[in-house]
Amino acid sequence: MAHENYLYQMRDIKFAVKEWLDMNKLLSCDAYKDYYGVDDIDAFLDVNFKICRDVLCPANKDADDPGCKWTADNEHAVTTPDSFKNAYNTVCEAGLGPQFSDRSAEGRMPLVWEAPILEMQSGASPGIVMFWCLTAGACTVIQHNASEELKERFLPKMYSGEWGGTMGLTEPGAGSEVGAVATKCFPTDTPGLYKIKGQKCFITSGDHDLASNIIHLVLAKTPDAKPGTSGINCLIVPKFWVNEDGSQGAWNDVISTGIEHKMGIHGSSTLSLSFGENDNCYGWMIGDGPVEGRGKGMAQMFQMMNEERLNTGTFAQGCIGSAYYAALDYCKMRVQSPKFTDPRGPSVRIIEHEDVRRMLMFQKSIMEACRALLFTTYFYQDLSHDAADPAEREYYDDMTMIQIPLCKAYISDMAWISTEQAIQCLGGYGFIEEYAPAELARDCKIYSLWEGTNFIQAQDFNNRKTTMKKGEPMKKWVAQIADFLASKKDPAFADEFAMMDDAFGAYNEILSTKEAWRASNPQLVQLFATRMLQAAAMIICGQLMLDQALLAAKKLAELGEDHFDAMFYKGKIATARFYVMNVVPGIFGTLKAMKVADTSSIDMPEEAFM
Repeated sequence: MAHENYLYQMRDIKFAVKEWLDMNKLLSCDAYKDYYGVDDIDAFLDVNFKICRDVLCPANKDADDPGCKWTADNEHAVTTPDSFKNAYNTVCEAGLGPQFSDRSAEGRMPLVWEAPILEMQSGASPGIVMFWCLTAGACTVIQHNASEELKERFLPKMYSGEWGGTMGLTEPGAGSEVGAVATKCFPTDTPGLYKIKGQKCFITSGDHDLASNIIHLVLAKTPDAKPGTSGINCLIVPKFWVNEDGSQGAWNDVISTGIEHKMGIHGSSTLSLSFGENDNCYGWMIGDGPVEGRGKGMAQMFQMMNEERLNTGTFAQGCIGSAYYAALDYCKMRVQSPKFTDPRGPSVRIIEHEDVRRMLMFQKSIMEACRALLFTTYFYQDLSHDAADPAEREYYDDMTMIQIPLCKAYISDMAWISTEQAIQCLGGYGFIEEYAPAELARDCKIYSLWEGTNFIQAQDFNNRKTTMKKGEPMKKWVAQIADFLASKKDPAFADEFAMMDDAFGAYNEILSTKEAWRASNPQLVQLFATRMLQAAAMIICGQLMLDQALLAAKKLAELGEDHFDAMFYKGKIATARFYVMNVVPGIFGTLKAMKVADTSSIDMPEEAFM
């Protein structure tokens, strides 16, 4: 049973965006200086909150039942509940849907303002939010790579939400190994127009009735394609043909062969698709066609992929938040057992019990640490596009690239763990579908699998991202943590800085050990890749949380104990302390395991797995 009671809170979101991040720096860029001030985000957040509370989350009750239904009609294969249509239209009409992806629009909002909007939407309905987010990603590829004619033909109706969009990568025989795609594209007598034949699976928003057309971005190979990813092309393949004047034409032989029966996010329409079963499916090549069997499709698709990896971390963040607030609400009301310190006293609300406090603080600290990591990365991404100085843009692009796999993998892994803790807070009721954490746990598990499994993110981080440009960006990323720890020390947080100093030393040992393995035993890098990524996420999150605690302490001193915001700042300080003192020490375990370098999992004969 899907959750429909929106309990989300915005105070920490506004603290991160308005008080902590240097929003004046970003809004002074040419793209924003004539349009926005720091306080202008309030209007967008407040409207989005009301839509989430009053429209999107109530519609989420239909995500599990009736959910999305497959009709087996070739042209109109999936129907959605009426409440979905209202939610979709409301979001798009408010300008809070695929419009964000138009990065050339005058007066566009910064992406760091999109992050909390998307977080709150995902927390309201992890399934429904997919219908406009995939469209936004497809628009990114078209906007940056397609001809002006194709942009004019497709983008306006995609930005408005009238048409949807998808990312067509995965095939039954080509999942993480994208280079193995078997879908073919055959040139026609019309330049740039290709006939398409092939199959795709696990296509999010692959068909639905919320939009009148679905614009698929399909990875395919020409008959003479080079093997692997170098032979891949990316084509625009609409469900219904789009004429030169932008009008919608006949069905384009895109068949939905079945709707996936998933563990969670039942409100998201995930399809298997067949292209060209009737030999009548066509698509437009994005950009120049292949040269000697080499295509540009993989590089083009990765523009969307990086965006979607960051978005996936944001989706996971929404589930973390909704699960925490549901658990907090329950723990404030549920009465059971006397206090440990007063065993003969009356039964109390379970929020007064020690282990429940620990679980709630764990969830709160994970929520706020992951949010700090996410918002920082979106902030870097904005500056990588909009800063005036080219060297500054390059620096922030490097920082963005380093942190995207952390945002995707760490936050999605922690979503599963944090929602489990929310279930535990509810006790036996947590296992009952009438309560929100049960659905959120089912929904959030997909995020560690989407857009490249989290091991792929770990490979990316520990290999490509840490070694790009001869390792110079990674050195700068590590140096900014060192600079913070050296320059920001405050006696009021002496224990926390001591913990971070020790953990940072351990993390540097992890990096040096990894580099030694790269030369002597690279298989160990693979074996410890996930744990090394998580150690990196812990150290950066620890730094960010401690930075927020310093600001909160400063604000509390200025405002005084009687101020209405005093409890927020006290909570921020306590939460940062908890993360640094309870989560960050996980780095030490990773280092100790790496020093032992146990290889039992790869040494054991396969036959012994029994």
